[in-house]
Order: sequence, then structure tokens, then C-alpha cells
Amino acid sequence: MSSLSIVQLPRATPESQGADSLAITAFIDATEQTIDHLHSLMILRNGHVIAEGWWQPYAPERPHLLFSLSKSFTSTAIGLAIAEGRLTLDDQVIAFFPEDTPAVLSENLAALKVRHLLSMSVGQATEPDLRQEYNWVSSFLSHPIEYLPGTQFLYNSIATYMLSAIVQRLTGQTLTDYLRPRLFDPLGIEYADWQSCPRGINVGGWGLRITTDAIARFGQLYLQQGCWQGQQLLDPAWVADASTAHISNGDDPNSDWAQGYGFQFWRCRHNAYRGDGAFGQYCVVLPDQQVVLAITSGLGDMQEVLNLVWKHLLPAFGPAALPENSQAHALLSQQLAAVHMPQPEGEPSSPTEARISGTTFVCEPNEQQIETIRLSFEAQGAILMVGTQQSEQRLICGRGDWRVETTTLGYTMATSSMAAAAGIWQDADTYIITLCYVETPFVATIRFHFSGDQLQYSDRLNYSFGPTERAGVSGRATP
Repeated sequence: MSSLSIVQLPRATPESQGADSLAITAFIDATEQTIDHLHSLMILRNGHVIAEGWWQPYAPERPHLLFSLSKSFTSTAIGLAIAEGRLTLDDQVIAFFPEDTPAVLSENLAALKVRHLLSMSVGQATEPDLRQEYNWVSSFLSHPIEYLPGTQFLYNSIATYMLSAIVQRLTGQTLTDYLRPRLFDPLGIEYADWQSCPRGINVGGWGLRITTDAIARFGQLYLQQGCWQGQQLLDPAWVADASTAHISNGDDPNSDWAQGYGFQFWRCRHNAYRGDGAFGQYCVVLPDQQVVLAITSGLGDMQEVLNLVWKHLLPAFGPAALPENSQAHALLSQQLAAVHMPQPEGEPSSPTEARISGTTFVCEPNEQQIETIRLSFEAQGAILMVGTQQSEQRLICGRGDWRVETTTLGYTMATSSMAAAAGIWQDADTYIITLCYVETPFVATIRFHFSGDQLQYSDRLNYSFGPTERAGVSGRATP
């Protein structure tokens, strides 16, 4: 982590920037009632933060996994490299990787240019499966390109990975290292890390973790045509090109996924554009309103959040400052200070604790390969130990309140070991742990039901690209 002297974004009341505090309150109310669940929100107008909140146990200082919002940062690296004269939009992709180009070269692969990677118009009908691959570049170049590049839209992540590989080939640096002095440091983004492929190339299309504040700064940079504190970090022509639709992605007037696609940015309704990522990570830029929205979340319906933005927030932004409304602003501030992730209802303790605390339950053979489970209760909460043949995983949870710790209890998609856990007794014999992986969109619910010397254990994630529930586990207390 660098030792930057971070300049805080300026804060202002909504009304001083021509926004209505009551409308922002209505937006937050609507998200609480209709979606699962925002983790953070920052609203900037005219470069000022006019509203911000983190749903406990999420916090301002913690980075959040961005998924495909990472793509917009990869695109920005390409824009910077073009400005440095390292490549052009019309360079052939195969020119960068002669050693990985197939011996038999198709016309469509030969026609593939950097601009096609940026606009998701490679021409492949499917995305290559990289799960068992070591050389992702070779896998991409050998995957059939059925259509002439530039004619067919296929949203995917391997095209963005290829952009990352191009940057690393040209500069000898990963995306993270290349962007550090050119983007992250000038914007005051202190923390950024990125997942890498087996060959050490940042994956580009996903895997970046930064804070909500960093997302907001990135959006504000684009809103300001690439200028930051008097320094032109991005060519204004690049900002315009990246945020312009280069290919059609549908014709539904009510969908923000059918307004055209730019260079790793989606066009939106209302002349807005955005980067976004799975399960609700957003950087939305509204040039006409001089507004940036930075949102992290864990949800299933990404369109609904934008619908609520257009319904409640868009009309809130007027052309000039409004009279101060101290009562409405105080209500908004109180609301944002109190937002939190929900937990199951129940009691903080149960008589069953004394009977099962510290008891090891030996499990029947199961898909999760769990061999033993042990819960030990103490005044402040509980310690869960889950034993497998390879290791023993440990989780500490609070008693009806969040306890934030590192944990080795993990899930395939929950890539961070930092978690907040709270336990509650749903009834006398059923203990529920809510587990927020606070640097990701993922929340796990773990259920223990005790009956005599028997234990039934189950768990599920809020969202996943695959199944959200795993097969339950049965255990028996050791004598």
C-alpha cells in the first residue's frame, strides 16, 4: 500500500448543490424495501459528496470486490497506453502475441483489432472456458471467431483479459502497477489489488478490489473529461470515445442493458453511462446532471437499482442551489448513519448453549467433506470450528451483533478472508450465523439444529453464479 497524502473529496449539503434531501431519503427507503441489499452509497454532485452511507458491517475503509466494474479500469489503462503512443485502436490483436497465434490463421482472427476487444464485438459466439487452462491468451486466440469482428455483441470477460495482457506485454507491468502512478496515485486511491491468471497477468475483466470512495473518484474523473485537480490524466477524446456507444446490444427502451456499449462502459437511459459488476457494483456517470453514483451491494436484480435511481434521484437534481432544509438533511444524515445489514430475528442466548458448547460433532460422509463441527459459546459470542481432512476452519461470531475478524471459513466465490459474523438463536434448538464477507457482495447464512446428540448443519449464500446452497451435513456428538 502506498503512503499517499489523501485529499478528501469535498462535502456539501444536497441543497447547496441543487439536490433534494427528501428525494435521496426516498431512494434509500425504496432500496431498503425492494432490493437485497446495498452495502455502500456515495452520491457526488458538482464534485461534492452530498450523501454517503455504509450498511453495517460494511465500512468506508474496506475495499469491495468489483467483478465486471473492473473492466472500466482496464479500458482506462488502454486509453492511457494509447495516449503514450504504445498502441492504437486499430492494431491487430495477433500482433501482440505471435507466439500464441494459431498456425492456421482465420480471416476473422486476422481482422480482430483492439477496438473490438474494447467494444465486446470480437465475433466469438461463446466465451472460452478458462477454468482448466494455464495460457489464457492461447485459449482465446484458438477459440473460433464465427462473425466478422465489429458486427456482433457478446458481453464477456476474456476480451477484457486480452486487453490486460496487451498492457502487460507492452509495458512489462501488470495493470495494477501500470495504473498506480498514472491513475490510482493521482486520484488518491491508496488501495487497489487485482486477481491474476496462472501466468501472473491481472484478469482485467473482474477481480479488482477498491473502496467506494475510489469508485466515486474514478467516476468523477470521467465526468470531468479526464481532468483531476488541474492535471489532465486522460485525453478528453478518450473519455468521449469510451463513453460512446460503438455497438448495439439490444433495443429494449426500458433496459439499461440495451442502450449501446462503449469501450468497457455501458450506455444508460437518460444520457448516462456506467461501469458495473455482478451482484450490484456500480459507477454511474450522469453528465447532464453533473452527478456520479458509486454503489456496492449484494443483490440479484441489477436493473431495479437503476430503476430506483431514475425514479427517485434523477428528478432530485435541479439546475441551481435550493434553499437549505436542515430538517430534511438531518433526517437523511441520521438515516445513512443507521443503515445496516439485516440479521435473523431471535434471542441472543438459549439453554441449549450449556449442553452443546465445546462438544465435537462427528459428521457422516458428505459432499462438503466436513468431518467435525464444534461450537464453543462465550460471553461475547461463539467460536465455530469446522474440521476437514486438510484443515480446521475457524470463525468467531458476535452474540447478536457483528464481530469482524479474518476467517478461514470460506466459499468459492467469497475470495476475501475478512468477515463479519453475528449469531442468534432462532428458537431454543436452532442457532443461525449470518456471515458477511465484508470485502465482497457475498453473505452466508449458516444453520445449526440440535436434537439430542444429533446436529443438522446447512449453509447458503445470498447470490452466486452457480448453486447458492450446498447439501446439508449430519453429525453426532462424541461421547
